[in-house]
Amino acid sequence: MDEELLELQKQFEFAQQAKSSIRLSERNVVELVQKLHELQIIDFDLLHTVSGKEYITPEQLRLEILAEVKRLGRVSLIDLTDNIGVDLYHVERQTQVVVADDPGLMLIQGEIISNSYWDMMAEEINERLQECSQIAVAELAAQLQVGSELISSMLELRLGTLIKGRLEGGQLYTPAYVARINAMVRGAARGITVPINLSALWSSLQQLLQGINGATGVAVDNPFFQTLFNGLVKEVEILGSLRAGVHWTPDVFASAQKEFVDSFLSQDVFTRLDKEMQTSIPLSAAGLGDEKHSTKESKGGNGSGRLSELNETTESGNRLGMERGSKKKKGKSAGNSRSSTTESDIDNQEHAPSKSKKNQRKGKDSSASHVSESKSSKGVAVPSEEWVINKILVLVPEFEEHDFLKPLAIHLRPMLVNSWNERRKAMLAENSDRMKRVFDNLQKKLDESGLNLQLYEKALDLFEDDQATLVVLQRHLLRTTGASIVDMLLFNLDVYNKLKNGIPVEETQSSESASLSSSERNSLAKSLHGSLAVKAVALVESLEGKRVDTFMTALSALVEESGLFLKKLDKKLEKTLMHSYRKDLTSQVSTETDPVSLLPKVVSLLYLKIHNKALQAPGRAISNAVSRLKDKLDDSAFKTLMDYHSGTVTLLALMSASTNDDDDCSSDRITTKKELLESLMPTLKGLVLGTSPPQDAS
Repeated sequence: MDEELLELQKQFEFAQQAKSSIRLSERNVVELVQKLHELQIIDFDLLHTVSGKEYITPEQLRLEILAEVKRLGRVSLIDLTDNIGVDLYHVERQTQVVVADDPGLMLIQGEIISNSYWDMMAEEINERLQECSQIAVAELAAQLQVGSELISSMLELRLGTLIKGRLEGGQLYTPAYVARINAMVRGAARGITVPINLSALWSSLQQLLQGINGATGVAVDNPFFQTLFNGLVKEVEILGSLRAGVHWTPDVFASAQKEFVDSFLSQDVFTRLDKEMQTSIPLSAAGLGDEKHSTKESKGGNGSGRLSELNETTESGNRLGMERGSKKKKGKSAGNSRSSTTESDIDNQEHAPSKSKKNQRKGKDSSASHVSESKSSKGVAVPSEEWVINKILVLVPEFEEHDFLKPLAIHLRPMLVNSWNERRKAMLAENSDRMKRVFDNLQKKLDESGLNLQLYEKALDLFEDDQATLVVLQRHLLRTTGASIVDMLLFNLDVYNKLKNGIPVEETQSSESASLSSSERNSLAKSLHGSLAVKAVALVESLEGKRVDTFMTALSALVEESGLFLKKLDKKLEKTLMHSYRKDLTSQVSTETDPVSLLPKVVSLLYLKIHNKALQAPGRAISNAVSRLKDKLDDSAFKTLMDYHSGTVTLLALMSASTNDDDDCSSDRITTKKELLESLMPTLKGLVLGTSPPQDAS
C-alpha cells in the first residue's frame, strides 16, 4: 500500500514538472469564457474591467464600492471608476443598487455620501462653531461643495447632539451667543420708553456689536433679532404692543399718555369751563394730543358735536382752506409730500364768517387769517392764539360771551403744535426708514450683480487675439448684465431721491425694478441732482459703447458718488461664484429639452471645464467660440460639437425663411432637422456631463 502511494506521488510530481504542449492565449481564454457563459455553465453575470484583462461580478463590484465608501465616507463615481477599474456605466448602475439597499447612504450630484461622513463633518463644524460663535450655512455649503438646503437638513438632524448650537436664518449660533444676544434684545427693549420702529433698534444693536467685537465680530441679521424679540414678548418678559410686526409701543409709554390726559382733563381751565357753561362739553383727547388716544368725555352735553368738529377740523388743518388753496394751484403737480400739505394748509387758511350777529355788529372780521407769521425751528407754520380763538367762535359762537375763551386757546395751542410736530416727525421717520431700506437692498443687489459682471469679464481675455469677436462679446455683456445693473441703480436711486424730497412712493415701486428703455434710462439719469446726474448720464452713455472697462470706470464713479461701494472680485469670492455657476449651468444642461437652446449652454460649460472661465456668448459669437475648442477636445468630441452646431445653424436658417404657408415644404424640413438635433442631444450632453469628458490638449 505504501509503495503504491509513493508511486502515485512520483507520477504526480512528474506531471507537475512536465511542460504543457498546448498553451491558451488571452483571446482564447476570453472566447472560452464567453462560450461557457453562452452554455450557461457560468450562470452568473460578468463585467469587463477597463483594462480588458479581468472579469468582475456585479456582487463583487458592489462590495468594492461599499468598501471604498466605508473607507472614505464620501467618494465620487468618477473616483470609483478609476480606483476599481470598471466603466462608469457599471459603477452608476451598481451604485444605485447599493444606495437603495443601505438607508445610511445617499447619492448626491455624482457622489456617494454616508451618514458617518456627515457625523464626522458635524463634529468638525461644532468645533469650529464653538471657536467663532457663528458660521454661515452658505459658507459651509461652499466648502463642502453641496447645496445649502442639503447641508441645512443635515445640520438640523444633528442639532442638540453632535452640534451644540442653533440654526436661524441661514446661520449657526452657539447657545452662549444666543443667550448673549437675547439679553441684549431684552435690555434694549426694556429701556425703550417711546414708540419705535424695531428696524432702527436692530440697526443700533448691530452697530453696538460691531463696536464691541470689531470688524471680525459675529454678524447678526435683523430676522434673528426679531425672532428673539417675539419670543420675549410671548414669554411676557417685555410688556407692550406690537403692530405690523415692527412697530413697538411699550406699556410705559401708554401708561404715561393716559396719566397725561387724565391730568390735563383735571386742570382748572376745564373746571372753570364746566362752571361757565350750562351744559358740559366733552373734549376729544385725540384732537388735543396724541392721535393714538381714544376720545374721552368729561360729561354729556349739547355742545359735544361742535367741539368734536373743532378738534377734527384743527387737526386736519382746515379742509376748507385746503380746498380753496388747491383751486389756486391747479396747474401744480399733485405729487407733493404730506409734510408740504400740512405746512401749506395753515398758511392758506380762510375762516368762514361767524354765525353770531353780535360779532357782525362789532365789525369783527372773522374771515381774516390768524395764522402766526412766525415759524418753528423746523420751518413749520404754527397757529397763533387768535387763530385758535377764531376757530372756536366759528364753530361755537356763543362762547364769545364767556371769559374762559382766552385761557382755553392758550391751553389748546401747544397741544395742536405738538400734534402737528409729532405727525411731521412720524412722516420723516417713515421716509427715513424706507430710504435706509432702499439703500441697503440696493447695496446687496449691487454686490451680487457687480461680482457676476466681473466674473464674466475675466472670460474676455481668451479672445484678445480676435478683436471682432471681442467686440461682440463685450457688447453682449453690456446689453445684458450691464444693462440690468444700470436699470437697478437708476430705478433705486430715483426712488431714494423721491423719498428724500418727500414725494410719495408706493412700497411695491421701491421693491422691484423693471427693464428700462434707452430713453427711460436717460430720463432717470437726468432727473438726479448735480454731479450724481452727470455721472449717471456718463454711465448710460458707456452702456451704448463696446468696452466693458469703460463701463466699469463709469459704474465705479456713480457708485462712489451715491455713497455705495463696488465689491471687488477676489480669489475666494471667484471660487465660490464659479462653483455656484458650474452647478447651475450643469443643471440647466441636464434638464434642457430645446435643441437650439442647448448648444450655447454646452459651449459655456466646456469653457468652464477647460479654461475655468464663465463665458457669456451671444449667438453671433458661438461659431468662433466653438472653433477655438478644436485643440482642446479630441477629434470625436469636436466633430460631435461641430455637427451639432452646423445642424443648429441650418435649423435657424430654415425657421427664419419659413413663410408658415401650408403649401410650403419648409415645415417638413424644419421638423426633420429638429428631430435630428434632438437625437444628437444626449451625445452633446455627454461631452460635459461626465459620460464623455473633454480632453484638454494643452
